Amino acid sequence: MESSDEEEGRTFVQVVSEKYNPENFPYCRGNGMGVVVVSRPQGSPIKDRLNLPSVLVLDGCGISKAGDKAEVATFCAHVVELDLSHNQLQDWGEICTIVSNIPNLDFLNLSMNPLSGIELEPGLAEVFSRVRRLVLINTRVTWDTVHTLTRQTPELEELFLCLNDYDQVAESPVPCPSLRLLQITDNQLQEWSEVRKFGPMYPCLDTLVLSNNRLSSVEEDTPQDTLQRLFPNLRSINLNNSGLNRWEDIERLNFFPKLEEARLMGIPLLQPYTNKERRSLTVAQLPSVTVLNGSVVTEGEREDAERFFIRHYLDCSEEMLPQRYHVLVSKYGQLAPLAEVDLRPPCTATLEVRWGERTEALSLRLEQTVGELKKELRVLVGLPANGMRLYYIARELGSALGPEEMKYSSRALHSYMIQDGDEILVVPKTKSRTISSTSSDS
Repeated sequence: MESSDEEEGRTFVQVVSEKYNPENFPYCRGNGMGVVVVSRPQGSPIKDRLNLPSVLVLDGCGISKAGDKAEVATFCAHVVELDLSHNQLQDWGEICTIVSNIPNLDFLNLSMNPLSGIELEPGLAEVFSRVRRLVLINTRVTWDTVHTLTRQTPELEELFLCLNDYDQVAESPVPCPSLRLLQITDNQLQEWSEVRKFGPMYPCLDTLVLSNNRLSSVEEDTPQDTLQRLFPNLRSINLNNSGLNRWEDIERLNFFPKLEEARLMGIPLLQPYTNKERRSLTVAQLPSVTVLNGSVVTEGEREDAERFFIRHYLDCSEEMLPQRYHVLVSKYGQLAPLAEVDLRPPCTATLEVRWGERTEALSLRLEQTVGELKKELRVLVGLPANGMRLYYIARELGSALGPEEMKYSSRALHSYMIQDGDEILVVPKTKSRTISSTSSDS
């Protein structure tokens, strides 16, 4: 039967005490483990406890409460990063007790805790003021709670809101100018009218990660002016696995004035194309992007892509041509289509097959091997396949190079560069005459 503590959940202090009990680290001083035994004055309620490492990971420990705040403060004096993901925290008061007693906390991960519908009181949120990176993945926290946190974290730089089932964005009347990175993947954001709200809320946003939302478009009435105003500092955008299906949406990314990195994998617009075509057409559409899908765009690649772009639209009517086409034609001129050169070997050739005093013209399949040709010639020349030697004589070079013995049974005929009018000489293996004399007699 489970204990009452286990039924009610465990405290932060309990978990730390068990995980970092001095008895578990009898030789920990000076061994590089990152934990140090601290001896307290005699009579201290927290004698011979541990100062925890600066990066403290307590994920999946069943924590639901803080425990004694004095012990939290004693344990966590030097903690900078705290991972409390996959626990049972569902009271912001308990979370704030923990956070308020970690004076140097920079990174906090609360992912996978059941915080749905539980509001954070503004008066409690002040304890998060030192946090610069906050992870709230799959917590289902409300936008009101998010805004309460961002108002009280003047140094917040990175915010992770993935898997929270958001289909709308509630606007905040107070912006968070410190935020540089917003990762909000795997939600239900489909309309650009919701995504655009991030601009005024996070005016200094540098990186926006929207992958695995079914965003259908980047739609603005005056896209150039509006996008420049909404996202003046956006350098990187991730739209992987979104629902974009028009080239106009890709073109509008050019209106983010500082954009230099984009991720556009898995979008419906690019599905009909090959991998090379996808990258070339996208590179040509985004002249300021220097990193596409994680790979650097070189100057040589950009020129090849832009030339490919022009040729791709050569057969389109004037009204179907994108604006980018005219810009690139003014740069490179009107390019002619690339000549199509078929480098595949011919399938058949008509050759003269000569044996003894006889000669016969045969149409041969050039994909067959020398061994297969010998089997084909058995009836014609009256010799078994293993009883004949074959020599290839090129019509144009035969007098200069002489016959070339076709020694290898597995070699394909087309590898000899055979052409119509060339000759194959068949000689019995038992015949003692040399090939040069046979050729001269003929």
